[in-house]
Amino acid sequence: MQKTEVILSSTPLSIDAAYDFVLDESCGGNTLFIGTIRNHNKGESVVKIDFDAYAPMAIKEMKKIADSARSTFDVMKVAIHHRTGQTLIKDIAVIIAVSSPHRDASFKACQFCIDELKKTVPIWKKEFLENGSWWVGSRP
Repeated sequence: MQKTEVILSSTPLSIDAAYDFVLDESCGGNTLFIGTIRNHNKGESVVKIDFDAYAPMAIKEMKKIADSARSTFDVMKVAIHHRTGQTLIKDIAVIIAVSSPHRDASFKACQFCIDELKKTVPIWKKEFLENGSWWVGSRP
């Protein structure tokens, strides 16, 4: 039985697919984090965001994070799904889904996954604002 699922997709992500993957009859704690595109950043209006990734390394790193969460927090299954390409306001950019026998481990593993993803996975985002665009992290 597959315990981790990692998806890097240029098409819309499915909450149902991530949840269905982690759902397990032995688990009562199921945690989902859904990151969506918001309409502002640093006091400016965001129009859209484009995500780019170094796919082979991103997938490898996402799998490492999922496997680490499983062993560190004693969770059953982990799904990490991330978008690439153009995303608009309210689109889903990332889904982290975790199942465990109890809620505490599920919450901790879910937070660990999103925090590590932001730190280590080679996925970059370019914000498009009303007055221009730039890669996030390239401006003060």
